[in-house]
Amino acid sequence: MNLMEIANELVAGCRENRELANLDKLYAPDAVSVEAADMGNGRETVGVEGIKEKHAWFDSMFEMLGGTVGGPFPHGDDRFAVTFKMDAKNKETGEVSVMEEVAVYHVANGKIVREEFFYTGE
Repeated sequence: MNLMEIANELVAGCRENRELANLDKLYAPDAVSVEAADMGNGRETVGVEGIKEKHAWFDSMFEMLGGTVGGPFPHGDDRFAVTFKMDAKNKETGEVSVMEEVAVYHVANGKIVREEFFYTGE
């Protein structure tokens, strides 16, 4: 797959709740995921299995009430960005908040090899 095929499929998967299936389809086995802040397990996660665990943790903590996915926004032939805006309810506290982030995806050899998330951390 080329950059835009990967980018478009990632965005479609996010919009259609196919994120987990796309991890196996779009990501290199040793892909790296980098958070803007340490949520208790360090900022970097290496490998698709670890990234799946991050998704499971997030799903255990938050109920998605709605949101939007913007993009993809290509940058050259090896990167693209996606914007996320999520209305989320903390399952422990019941607090509802709006989360916004920008994600930058790096592509090599037809796979996502690195993802970086930018957000305020509030």
